[in-house]
Amino acid sequence: MSTASGASSRGGVDVDVEAGDVSTYDSMGKAGAAALAASPSTTSSGAGSSKGLRILMKDLTYTVPSNTKKGEVAYLLRDVSAFLEPGQMTALMGPSGSGKTTLLDLLAGRKTVGKTSGHLSFGGVTPTKQFLRRYTGYVEQFDTLLGDLTVREMLLYTAELKRPTSEPLTEKKEAVDVLLKRLALTPCADVRIGDPLTKGISGGQAKRTNIGIALISNPRVLFLDEPTSGLDSYTANEVMKVVRGLTSDGTTIAATIHSPTAATFALFDRVMLLVRGQVVYFGPQGLPALEFAASEWGPAAAGTASELLALHRAASAAAPAIEAAAAATAGGAAAAAGDEDGAKKKKKPSASSIAALAFNDAEVLVEAVTEADHRGEATGLATAYAQSRLAQDNARQIELYMAEGAAGRGGLGGSKPSGACRVAAALGVSKCNSSKGASTKAAPEAAASVADVEQGAAAATATAGGEQQLVRQRTSSPFAAVSSATTSSLSVSEQVAKELATRSETVTPWFWGLWTLLKYRSSKNYCNPGWLGPRIADKLLISLIILTLYLGVGDNFAADNLINIQSSLFMWALLPAFGAASYVPAIVLERRLFVRERADGLYRVFTYLAAKLVEELVLSVIITLIFSSYVFYGVQLRGDWVVFWLVYFIDLSVGIVLAYLVAALSPNMDVANAALPGFVVTLLFFAGQLMTVDSIPPWWQWYSRIDPLRYAWGALMVNQFEHNDVIFAGDQTILQYYGLAGADKWAYIGYLSLFWIVFATLALLALTYVRHQKR
Repeated sequence: MSTASGASSRGGVDVDVEAGDVSTYDSMGKAGAAALAASPSTTSSGAGSSKGLRILMKDLTYTVPSNTKKGEVAYLLRDVSAFLEPGQMTALMGPSGSGKTTLLDLLAGRKTVGKTSGHLSFGGVTPTKQFLRRYTGYVEQFDTLLGDLTVREMLLYTAELKRPTSEPLTEKKEAVDVLLKRLALTPCADVRIGDPLTKGISGGQAKRTNIGIALISNPRVLFLDEPTSGLDSYTANEVMKVVRGLTSDGTTIAATIHSPTAATFALFDRVMLLVRGQVVYFGPQGLPALEFAASEWGPAAAGTASELLALHRAASAAAPAIEAAAAATAGGAAAAAGDEDGAKKKKKPSASSIAALAFNDAEVLVEAVTEADHRGEATGLATAYAQSRLAQDNARQIELYMAEGAAGRGGLGGSKPSGACRVAAALGVSKCNSSKGASTKAAPEAAASVADVEQGAAAATATAGGEQQLVRQRTSSPFAAVSSATTSSLSVSEQVAKELATRSETVTPWFWGLWTLLKYRSSKNYCNPGWLGPRIADKLLISLIILTLYLGVGDNFAADNLINIQSSLFMWALLPAFGAASYVPAIVLERRLFVRERADGLYRVFTYLAAKLVEELVLSVIITLIFSSYVFYGVQLRGDWVVFWLVYFIDLSVGIVLAYLVAALSPNMDVANAALPGFVVTLLFFAGQLMTVDSIPPWWQWYSRIDPLRYAWGALMVNQFEHNDVIFAGDQTILQYYGLAGADKWAYIGYLSLFWIVFATLALLALTYVRHQKR
């Protein structure tokens, strides 16, 4: 057993810690692991995985304008160089503000501000935003789910938007069922997700559901931002064991994680420690990280790491004796019970495994770099890493991978090789992955390493410890990692090349996305009293007030009643404008969900807005038909009922898109609630009722012409008085007095419709280009 390995196993749910086993910590249970093993997406050991993509970073730098020094820039990431391997899980760690989430967002293409420089490639190719949206998964730190859907519906909703339309619905449902089993969500599959006001699934189930929506499209790369935040240690371990199991099919995984337990930290293959945007360590987790900290970071930063390293070695030295005593005790007990075969077959966690899990390496490492940062030694740690042999070996590995990428190779992770193959691959002389015609090419220094392979072959095939020891003889740094992917990877397949070159940000066409949004979201909203209430209650109340207040006055054209008629028509035109406030939350409160789903490539902005409008307009048709009928005939108005209804419906539709526009432009609900009524009040002054159009000063005439209420009220007035244009003031008829003589009510309805088109277009542009969430 090598005390310096400390790395977890490279493919399954069970994780090796110092040659031990933490499978007994699988709080998800055996069912979850069995589902992972039985999943169709899991690649067999000899087949080779074509799923994951190697991610390369070299001198990656990210800057934003400084908040404290005008005209200068702040470096959130500086010269970050690393590589993320297929079939491995990498932890991004560091103190708060170190750049962990910034790096994750940068890799996932989710940054909206700032400037980036340096090299970043997926499978040897610079990724497009369209590729990142379609073929990578991103699990947000905070859950963004639809509370009205069940867990199964949420996954199926995402599947219908992220999987090809050519795939039958039955297959999508089967994929959802498999994912539910993989994520141990079957018991709550038909439970409503819930929201802060309505109880639903638990926090751990919500976190796994959030992971599920990222996995339903079988992404080549999975990013997770603080997947254990807000969870207790039991649930956190449960979630991360599920994620760990996904590496078995070659998925490339990177996760930011804060204060993981020892068992959770052991699930990772590599760790990248960041301090103030600079790398201070990139290599295997566990003992190699502690050894590096103890030898390279200096006495002040390495003190605790050195002490923990000594405890690790003491525990490892005592482990054989403990294991022998435990085995003897177990054997004697089994013999006494007459079950010797059972004693031999039953698997027990090793003493070294339990000892390793007693020490939280992650906590020590993060605490060490945090204290160093507080002492102002962050730059010193970064310099120590940059000058170390580990950094030089990592740099050479990156250069080799970049050369392979330039030659059209190295985009995909190879198959999971046997022990001897992994050793030979690390030395650059492997010929293991030749079953598909992908010949391997030796590394630049491979010619001098054949003797090393022959000399250490016996040890390489004996134990995992032998593999690590042989690799250490070859590599210049004692902390260098053994990659599970061969140095000479499979050539980028035609399918992957096509994916990397995609120019469409969604898998499904817009009309399919529109139908899916209506199918899952609108159907739930129509059954939700909390959604229907604000859209019906205010209009019902005001229409009843108008009906009862002006009951029967519409056919009385006496001079003293004309003011009542035109006032009732004005209030009818004004009602939709003030009622538009009830549509603002549909955009503002869903913003986080919209941003996440758009970034995930579920739909285009046009599709989202179209679904919202169809959803609202269908309801608006129904309620305007009902309300306009009893108001028109109850008040006994004259003219065409169709015009009365059509003006109300179009006026309400204009109010809806105006609310969407204001909501899209407003950073929060407070601003939107202040802006919309304020704008509507200005429209009252220029509608022509409070002040006639002819009386408006010349410098305000332009505003009157772009006032939708002017055309709504004008169409209603012409419809009411065109055949009964009685004298109103002096020798002027009522239409002459209000500047409506000779006006065409259908032309006014047409003008009103133009406002709907203009506001809808502006709302689409605002949703597309106005970004309130700066990342």
